[in-house]
Amino acid sequence: MGMIKSTETSLDEQAIIASAEKALGDIALVREEVSKVIFGQESVVENTLLAVLAGGHALLVGVPGLAKTKLVTTLGAVLGLASNRVQFTPDLMPSDILGSEVMDQDETGRRSFRFVKGPVFAQLLMADEINRASPRTQSALLQSMQEYHVTIAGQRYDLPAPFHVLATQNPLEQEGTYPLPEAQLDRFLLQVDVDYPELADERRILLETTGLSEVTPQAVIDAERLLEIQQLIRQMPVSDGVVDAILSLVRSARPGQGNASTDKHVAWGPGPRAGQAMMLCARARALYEGRLAPSIDDIHALAEPVLEHRMALTFAARAEGMSVRDVISGLVKQSKS
Repeated sequence: MGMIKSTETSLDEQAIIASAEKALGDIALVREEVSKVIFGQESVVENTLLAVLAGGHALLVGVPGLAKTKLVTTLGAVLGLASNRVQFTPDLMPSDILGSEVMDQDETGRRSFRFVKGPVFAQLLMADEINRASPRTQSALLQSMQEYHVTIAGQRYDLPAPFHVLATQNPLEQEGTYPLPEAQLDRFLLQVDVDYPELADERRILLETTGLSEVTPQAVIDAERLLEIQQLIRQMPVSDGVVDAILSLVRSARPGQGNASTDKHVAWGPGPRAGQAMMLCARARALYEGRLAPSIDDIHALAEPVLEHRMALTFAARAEGMSVRDVISGLVKQSKS
């Protein structure tokens, strides 16, 4: 019996390795196709792709004009996903996202309500400038992001699979923006900060995007294949050392857990969903880089995108000019020592 069990385990491992090698090839094709349209911004592309590969949602934060929208539309095309876009404005209503009931009249004159689906019924929903709409409208996305269905007039409507929200956001210092509710921020697997491009990349942008022809991204996988990769990522093994590193980092970011720096600077810290996000994204990052299991280095690399939107500083820390990034950087340094 013991020998049979060992053989089965070996076969399972071989199957996972074979699936992983195939997935590596598909991910490499995706990266190559995206790079034809998005120049530079390697970490932005990587983290956004990691969120999708891990089966979650991503929040892209940066000033206007840094190709956040272009990245999302490019990913939708390359991954072969049915995508919709919603431009968030202050007068946007929840029904503009979810859909609404309309009254129909048949040939006999009998009237009935019919639900007309909104743009949320897509495999990839681009929520453009999400923080320009009121909190009431932003909250319309909460149920769909967490439970993958919406409820209209007591009726449940399931969303397509896979379902991903990739939202873009302007920095909150700009006029006409509303901070996202903390509960909604927590639903985003990663926050991806988009900065200005490097000089060489910006030169390439100038030369290659102002001519007569522009590259159109092509689909290299489809939704069914993406679901298979997402299932594979959930099967990847995680060592006890990596799990301990995740728990140590996430718990050290919470006040009242014995970390003096956190107690002094952090008003509230990340919940268990941060650890879940770290587990999934660490696996996805390992596969993205050609490895079959995540390492502690993956945890350190993902600390900022996983934790940044799940923490808030005290008033005193903000008055000192500190940022959440500074706190996370200090926690990572402590975990390395």
